Amino acid sequence: MIVEEYGVIVIGGGHAGIEASLASARMGVLTLLLTLNIDTIGQMSCNPSIGGTAKGHLVREIDALGGEMGKAADQTGIQFRILNDSRGPAVKASRAQIDKYLYKDYMRQVVFSQKNLVVKQGSIKRLLLEGNKVTGVETIFGEKIYAKAVIITPGTFMRGILFVGKEAQIPGGRMGEAPVSELSEQLISLGFTIGRFKTGTPPRLDGRTIDFSVMEVQKTDPNFKPFSMFTDRSKFPVQSQKEVYITYTNEKTHEQIRNYLHTSPLYSGIIRGTGVRYCPSIEDKIVKFPDRERHHVFIEPESLRFDEWYPNGISTSLSYEAQLNFIRTIRGLENVRIVRYGYAVEHDYVDPMQLYPTLETKLVENLFLAGQINGTTGYEEAASQGIVAGINAALKVMGKEPIVLKRTESYIGVLIDDLVTKGTNEPYRMFTSRAEYRLLMREDNAVFRLSRIGYEVGLLPKEQWEKIEYQSKRIEDTIRQLETELVTPSKEANEKLLSLGLTPISRPTSLAELLRRPDFRWEYLYEFSENIPYDLPDEIIENIKIEIKYRGYIEREMKAVKKLSKLENIKIPPNFDFKEVKSLSREIIEKLTKFKPYNLHQASQIPGVTPAAILAIIHHLEKRNSKKNTEPNLC
Repeated sequence: MIVEEYGVIVIGGGHAGIEASLASARMGVLTLLLTLNIDTIGQMSCNPSIGGTAKGHLVREIDALGGEMGKAADQTGIQFRILNDSRGPAVKASRAQIDKYLYKDYMRQVVFSQKNLVVKQGSIKRLLLEGNKVTGVETIFGEKIYAKAVIITPGTFMRGILFVGKEAQIPGGRMGEAPVSELSEQLISLGFTIGRFKTGTPPRLDGRTIDFSVMEVQKTDPNFKPFSMFTDRSKFPVQSQKEVYITYTNEKTHEQIRNYLHTSPLYSGIIRGTGVRYCPSIEDKIVKFPDRERHHVFIEPESLRFDEWYPNGISTSLSYEAQLNFIRTIRGLENVRIVRYGYAVEHDYVDPMQLYPTLETKLVENLFLAGQINGTTGYEEAASQGIVAGINAALKVMGKEPIVLKRTESYIGVLIDDLVTKGTNEPYRMFTSRAEYRLLMREDNAVFRLSRIGYEVGLLPKEQWEKIEYQSKRIEDTIRQLETELVTPSKEANEKLLSLGLTPISRPTSLAELLRRPDFRWEYLYEFSENIPYDLPDEIIENIKIEIKYRGYIEREMKAVKKLSKLENIKIPPNFDFKEVKSLSREIIEKLTKFKPYNLHQASQIPGVTPAAILAIIHHLEKRNSKKNTEPNLC
């Protein structure tokens, strides 16, 4: 009998599964990627884009850890945009339109060529268990495959149902692909709390039948910086660029949608799962915002090779007849042909409060969950969880301590901390507003925040890490020079300032103070100093300018981070008995015992757990550790 054994098994070949399997394999662990269809690895099921508000931060953080999504976006992007540029560096974000066919091809090639990674087509029937530990999986073919850790990344396939109108209900996780049912039933039997969420997608349009001449045009931003630190700046962008077009719905559109609301599975009560509040369907918009005269529709290219277009903004589950009728009322789409109809998909998810921040489940040891199974929506959110789950599963197999990304150091940390401490009652989407310390966690410094972790776990090569360290030192040295070098209020210096259209100085002024002036440009520094390097890359200059101009705000956030880090750094042992803490009430003991917080920060987020209770736990841990003559266990 042939027995297959791996270090890690990853179930699902979507964005979470790709990052999880690549991370595990690159760390030297023999990994199996088990997916329903090997031809759809890396498929972009919905919008053909990567990045966006807060999502761009996630992509750069994945890249800093050693992930693949940023590289793939750079190689297959067909339009690049900078969002929120005028609103400050904390919310500035990168977004790329992607050729979805090139993206899938790129990811498949990477996955199939990765050392230590085996790819197999198949569907999981059940998890194999020994007590409360997972030991492998059994497929629908009856084959049993063993592993020391399993990561489940099923996307929308767990008991998925597709809806086009209220009559057409098709079992599936994606149009044309069957769902997975047995896994949900087993998870429920193991004690997991399962819920239902809903997401959707718009119809796809035949570009030959679109009148682009009556639409607004949106072009690539020439100042866009690649997502990945590995991308050669001199050869970017790799692909030729395509325009995005903008049109709008109108009162005729809204009237048609209202006339067809009876065909909506959402408004007839057939769909019961909660939808994405921040990305509503077009019928949702019409019902909830009846006073709006029009809504944006972004006509986005799906490929360089095929004339297929994605109308972003009109996601729908209305009947096929309703879709065709309302779309043809939109300017430029009067004669359009629909290539694929839009649909909604309802699927299972697991309450993420049943996870540790490592993404290992609390109920079953060595079992990790990542992606939409944890209640999220979006490629970037899924990939972020995937790389963390992959890293921690591999570390567990190797007998090493896990990593926990803190909410004070990364958007990925915010995402996971929100999920595992607060849960979610709607599909979770990342926004900059969710991060308390967003000025410290910008896109431009993601590589300096997280690359050390990527290097230490074995995902970033040594030469790349050394390059990053060198760049970091140059930034520190240049900032120090700017803060300490003074310009005296001499006649010569003031004449230079006047010639540049700037106000003269009346006291010795540092170069940093001059740079903080809103009208003072970087190149002006060379007029007043010979010590500022001329060969600094643009991304390093951008980082220095932000650090200098926002120094006061950054220092204020850093003080707040230090306070929170004290709670984040004190771990609570997995089998800690809260009854030992004498001053805790019975209610608090029950809540802490049920939730099993990973650290004091998590404990402090549980409703009803008071600051006094946290202090009591701290004092108890200190006494406990003093008896062992050790310090409190730090992350």
